[in-house]
Amino acid sequence: MKKYFLLMNALVLLAVSAGVAQQPAAPDSPSTRDDILRLFDTMQIRQQMRLVMESVAQQMKDMTRETLKKRDATITDEQLVRFDSIAEESMKDFPVDAMLDDMIPVYQKHLSKPDVDAMIVFYSSPTGQKLLREMPAMTQEGMQAAYGRMQKQMDATMQRIERMVKEEQPKPKKTGPPPSKSKSPPKT
Repeated sequence: MKKYFLLMNALVLLAVSAGVAQQPAAPDSPSTRDDILRLFDTMQIRQQMRLVMESVAQQMKDMTRETLKKRDATITDEQLVRFDSIAEESMKDFPVDAMLDDMIPVYQKHLSKPDVDAMIVFYSSPTGQKLLREMPAMTQEGMQAAYGRMQKQMDATMQRIERMVKEEQPKPKKTGPPPSKSKSPPKT
């Protein structure tokens, strides 16, 4: 009887453990705002974003200057300096912190707490730290490598815009001889 009882207990235990193993895994717990902020801090997102924006701003400034000079040979250095100051001013006021706040729900939607924790472990590692250190240079060099292609695309876009503007301008009406002002008396 004792063997029977042990056998039954073993079978019940086996059945229960098999049933537990077949249940779907509990969904990963969602990441919190604090989890994402820790990830941003570990990845140095704020600093990276500022560096990338500075790099992009410089590239755009260079491309725009070149395009303006090609399109308008009469543009003066003074006008270019004014353009540069406007561009720099707009970048200085760029709301990086507000943009990061906007990104938090997106990260929370796509990354669970275990995902975020694993990313924090990676970016805290020597390899992750190297990637973070090298990323600004990689981004800048990548932008420089793509500069020619981007400039050609910008030139093509400007040409299309110029054609469109010319096509949409009203065409001057053809003028013929002015109508005569003399009226002949009506015939009776």
